[in-house]
Amino acid sequence: MANHASHPGRVFLVGAGPGDPDLLTLRAARLLTSAKIVVHDGLVDPSILAMANPQARMISVAKRRAHHTMPQEDICALLVREALAGNDVVRLKGGDPLVFGRGGEEAEACRAAGVPVEIVPGISAANAAGAAAQIALTHRDHASVVSFVAGQCKGLSDQDWSGLAGVGRTLVIYMGVKTAPQIAEKLMADGLAPDMAVAVIENAARPEMRVIRGLLAGLPDLVEENRVKSPALIVIGEVTREHDADLAAIAVKAEQ
Repeated sequence: MANHASHPGRVFLVGAGPGDPDLLTLRAARLLTSAKIVVHDGLVDPSILAMANPQARMISVAKRRAHHTMPQEDICALLVREALAGNDVVRLKGGDPLVFGRGGEEAEACRAAGVPVEIVPGISAANAAGAAAQIALTHRDHASVVSFVAGQCKGLSDQDWSGLAGVGRTLVIYMGVKTAPQIAEKLMADGLAPDMAVAVIENAARPEMRVIRGLLAGLPDLVEENRVKSPALIVIGEVTREHDADLAAIAVKAEQ
C-alpha cells in the first residue's frame, strides 16, 4: 500500500530555461538550491544541475528520440507518489514547462491526486534562441506573427501548418532536426517559397551555440552537412535573413 502523509508535499514544475544558469528566474534558482528531490530532464544543462542542494535526491527522467528512460505516465506517477509521501518535489524542465514540456499533463496528474502544484515559468527555447542569435522573432518590417510547432510527433505529414509560415510570419520548429527533410517538403508543398530564409540554432544561449543560415529548399542538407544535433531549433522566415550575406550555407558561432 502506498505511504501517504497526512499532508501532501508540493510539486514545483520549474522551467530551467535554455541552459545558461544566468537565465534562470530567481524563483527557480531558490527552489533548486533548497530542494530535497529534483526530477530532471536529460537536456537540463549540467551547470544548472550543479546548483541543486548537495543533499537533494537527483532523479533523471531523460528522454531521447525513440528512447525514454521513463514513460510520461510513470513520470506523473513518480511526482504524485513522492508528494503524497509528504515530499516537496522540484520537477526541472528545459525551457518553459508549458511550451512543449508536457507540464500541462503533469500539473493535471497532480491536481487529480490532490497534490498542490506550482508552475514556475522559464525562458523558452524560442525566446532564448532568438535573443542569443539576435534574430527578432517579430519585426515591424518582416513579421507580425510568430508560431511554435513541434517537428517530431506522430502524424507530422497530416498536420495543417498552412498559414503559419510565409510573408509577415515567423515559424519556430521545436524538435525538428531528425525530420528536417519532411518539414522542408511539407512547407514547400503548402506553397512556401523554396528560397525562404531559415536559421538552425543549436545549443541556444550556451557557449557552444551555432547559428546556421540557409534557404528552405536546402534545409535537409544544412542539417546533415553541419551535423546538427539536439537541442536545436529551426526558425523560418524573413527575420532570419542576412541580406548582405551569401545564404548558401553560413555557420556563425555566437560571440562568447
